[in-house]
Amino acid sequence: MNVAAAIAEMLKREGVEFLIGYPVNPIIEAAAEADIRTVIVRQERIGLHMADAVSRITSGETIGVFTMQHGPGTENAFGGVAQAYGESSPIVVLPAGYRRAIAGVQPNFSSFLNFQHVSKSVETVNLPSAIGDAMRRAFTGVRNGRPRPTIVEVPTDVYTEELPGELHYRPVPRTRSGPDPDAVAEVARVLIAAERPVIYAGQGVHYAKAWDALRELAELLEAPVTTSLGGKSAFPETHPLSLGTAGLALPRPVHDFLQASDVIFGIGCSFTNTSFGQAMPKGKTIVHATLDAADINKDQECDYALVGDAELTLRALLTAIRAQLDGPRGRAEAVTKTIAQGREAWLAEWMPLLTSEETPISPYRVIWELLHTVDLDNTVITHDAGSPRDQLSPFWTSTVPLSYLGWGKTTQLGYGLGLALGAKLVRPDKLCINVWGDAAIGFTGMDFETAVRERLPILSILFNNFSMAIELPIMRTATAKYRSTDISGNYADMAKAFGGYGERVTDPAEILPAIKRGIAKTQEGTPVLLEFITAQETRTSVFNKKQAAPEVRGR
Repeated sequence: MNVAAAIAEMLKREGVEFLIGYPVNPIIEAAAEADIRTVIVRQERIGLHMADAVSRITSGETIGVFTMQHGPGTENAFGGVAQAYGESSPIVVLPAGYRRAIAGVQPNFSSFLNFQHVSKSVETVNLPSAIGDAMRRAFTGVRNGRPRPTIVEVPTDVYTEELPGELHYRPVPRTRSGPDPDAVAEVARVLIAAERPVIYAGQGVHYAKAWDALRELAELLEAPVTTSLGGKSAFPETHPLSLGTAGLALPRPVHDFLQASDVIFGIGCSFTNTSFGQAMPKGKTIVHATLDAADINKDQECDYALVGDAELTLRALLTAIRAQLDGPRGRAEAVTKTIAQGREAWLAEWMPLLTSEETPISPYRVIWELLHTVDLDNTVITHDAGSPRDQLSPFWTSTVPLSYLGWGKTTQLGYGLGLALGAKLVRPDKLCINVWGDAAIGFTGMDFETAVRERLPILSILFNNFSMAIELPIMRTATAKYRSTDISGNYADMAKAFGGYGERVTDPAEILPAIKRGIAKTQEGTPVLLEFITAQETRTSVFNKKQAAPEVRGR
C-alpha cells in the first residue's frame, strides 16, 4: 500500500464521507478507489468553505477534509484555512508539498512554514512510516479541544512510496472534560443571586450539542437568551425567552436586555472582540464558560470562569442550581412580556421596509418573504459578509439547532456559497440557502457551476444593487470621480449558463412567486440563483453608534 492509498484508508476509518479538493493530488484518486465521494470545486477557497460546513453542520462528528495541489493550490487555499481558523471550524487539510529535494528552495511555497498562524497544527511527512502518526495527530486535534484546522503536508514524491509494513490505524477518540466543581458551585450562587441575568450562547453550544441543557437552564433561571452569530440557532428564537442574535445588527430586545442586565453568563463562547458582534456593556458581572482556557480574559475581563465542554458545564450548573432553588422564581411572565413588547415595537419600526412595495426592491422585503415561505425546521441558511449579514441575522427566526450557519470573526466575501454547498452535501434533505450580494458573488460566483456539476441543488438569494453600497459613505470622492463603488453583472444569466436555474426579479409583487418557483426547482434537483434588483440600502438595526461607523461595516 502506498502513502496515498494509506491516507484514503485512514480517512475512511475516521468516518470521512466526502473528500473535497482540486487537482492534482494523488489522494483524490485514492479516495475514489476507496469509495469516498470526491467533490471537485473551481477554486480552493470554496472547497475549504465546504469542508468547514461539513464539520459545522454535524457538530464536528463528521470531519470536513480538503486536499489540493502543491504550489499554487496551497497558495490559493490560504484564505479558506484562515477563515476556518478564525471561526474555529475543525477541518483536516491535506496539501501536497514540493518534492523533498527542492522543498526548501526559493520560491517554493511551504505549507509547513506558511500555515503556522492559521492552524491548530501543521506538519510535513517526509517518510512513509510517519504518515499514520501524522494523521492520528491531525484527527486528534480536530476531535478534541478547541476546534480548528489541522494540516498534514505530504511531498509529491512521498505519495507513491510504499509503507514499510501493514497499516495500523484506528479512529481517534473524542474526549470531553468538565469544569471545576468548586467553580460550578460558585457560579451557581452568582446566577441564583442575579436579578437581571442574561445568557449569551456561542457556537460551543452547537459543537457540544448542548441545546437541551441551554434551554433547561434558561427556563430554570427564567433568564433571557441571546446568541453570537456563530451560536445562532443554539436556542429556538420562537421561545418566549429568546432575545435574538447579538451580531453587529441586532433586535432591540438584545440591546435593551444586555444594557439592563446585572450578570451576563457566556456559555460556549470566546467573547472575542469583533466589529461584527456585540461587546458586553461595562459594569456587568461577567461569567465566562468556554472550552478553551485561552479565551478567559483574552478580550473580555471576567469575574468568574468555567472551562469545559458546554454540555457538561450546563449539566453541572443545572444540578447545582436545582439543589439550591426551592421552585419557580416568579420572573418568567414579566421577562417574557417585556421581550415580546420590545420585539413587537422594534418590528413595527422596521415593517415599512420589511413590507416595502418600492422599487428597486428592499432587501428586507426579500428576507421577510423568504422567512415566511420556507419550512424553517427543514432549512439551513447562511449570510455573506457585509450588508447581507446585517440585514438577515436580526430578522431571521431560527427554530432548530444548526439551521443557521453564522460567522463574523473574519469576514471573507463569498464564504456563504461554500457553506451552503457543504451543508447541502451533508443534509441533502434540507433546503440550503445562501444570501449574498453582488460584491460577494464577484469573489466566488464561478462555483455556482460546482453546485450544478456536483448535484447540490441549493437556493442562492442574490441582492444586486450594482454597487458596493456599504462603502458609499466612505468612498464619496472615489465614486464621484471614478465610479469606484460601481459593480455590474447579470447573475441570473450566469446561473443559466452554468446549467442551473436563474431568475432576475425587479417587481416586489414577483418576490414571493419567484421564491416558490426557486424552491420547486431545488426539489427537482436543480441549483437556483434568484437575483433581486435591490435598493442601495445602508440602514441596519444598530444601536451602538461606535460600532455602526462605516469603517467597520464594510465586510
